[in-house]
Amino acid sequence: MTRIDAPSLADRRIPAGNDFLTAEQVAQITPDELIRRTSALQPLIAEHAAEAERLRRPVDAVWQALRDSGYFYMFVPRVHGGLEFDPDTFISATLPIAEADPSTGWVASFCAEHNWLIAQMPEKAQAEVWNGNKYAIAPSVASPPGQARIVDGGFTISGHWKWGTGIMHADWAMLNALVPTQAGPPAMHMFLIPASEVTVLDTWHMEGMAATGSNDLVLEDAFVPAHRCFEVGPVRSGRGHAGRIYDNPLYKAPMLPQLCVAAAIPAIGAARAAVRLCNERLRKHVKMGTETTSVEKPAAQMRLARADILVDSAELMLRTASRRSLEIGVLDEPRQITERIRLRAQIAYAVSQCVDAVRTTCEAVGSSVHALSNPMQRLLRDIQVMQSHIVYDLDVATELHGRTLVGLPPNSVLL
Repeated sequence: MTRIDAPSLADRRIPAGNDFLTAEQVAQITPDELIRRTSALQPLIAEHAAEAERLRRPVDAVWQALRDSGYFYMFVPRVHGGLEFDPDTFISATLPIAEADPSTGWVASFCAEHNWLIAQMPEKAQAEVWNGNKYAIAPSVASPPGQARIVDGGFTISGHWKWGTGIMHADWAMLNALVPTQAGPPAMHMFLIPASEVTVLDTWHMEGMAATGSNDLVLEDAFVPAHRCFEVGPVRSGRGHAGRIYDNPLYKAPMLPQLCVAAAIPAIGAARAAVRLCNERLRKHVKMGTETTSVEKPAAQMRLARADILVDSAELMLRTASRRSLEIGVLDEPRQITERIRLRAQIAYAVSQCVDAVRTTCEAVGSSVHALSNPMQRLLRDIQVMQSHIVYDLDVATELHGRTLVGLPPNSVLL
């Protein structure tokens, strides 16, 4: 394990705060225009995908292009200079990034969506982050939670958090910690800390999704003012601070479905890329001992078709779930929990369809897919690591859903 100290971390990051768009530039971005911009970045992102994997973080030129596109303004409220776009636009604008490189799509998706979490902070914290027509690039790390102590003016927190997606280009970090209460168990809070105060450990050495740079984060007795945190419990049910001060149903939605959608988009992008690359390969590959291409092989045609249908089905299910997530914030707690469990299972199933699609295309192409020069092998590794994310354990998600269907209580707090 290597500690990334402040100088070397600075060398790896694009400095934040001097390259945000102006209010006039943001005002020109419509949903269609943002989708056009991210689609136009596909060649650049794909060109640097292998380099990003070697660096174990998104390539700076790619990250800068994403910043310049206005992509990261999607979840910033309009009153703070953001775009406040709907989930369908979020999915459509992120898919081209993820199709070009799932790892870069993963980091971009999370960093954009994490501005939704900042909207749950008190207004003073929101102003600190967003004033000046800004957005935040910030990992949000929940596990394992740190420990917080109540002190004059705020809290001190300590902890060692894993899975810090976004830290390599971050200006802020959001870290969960347990706050003691006068009676009962401690309450989970999310704290907002400048990234410069966080120690980053060089721990992200992975088989797949290597380019996300999701390194470990450490804090020791760091002071956080009281206005830079929120209690997680109400946000889980869509009853956080954002739902009280913003009218858009986006900010009244329960937390976990929003995070699940952000994490599922890269899986669909990876599967779409696999279908496209498989199609291209089958058209060019000449079968050994013949003069015919593999595209004429019925088994290859059937595998390609199945994969294509799987991806279409997964995307449709994700879009449907994302829209439904905006509707359930107004439900009473028992009904909302049932809906949240259903959405988690649906999105996990959509991701499993993407995994099946990538594996099926690799079977159609044959052994050449495993050459390191073939981008399909990276897609296969990436999506297998993606699927291991805790919210995409299909057995756990469907068990939860099954329990509610037969009238049993949930056996997990991850709802």
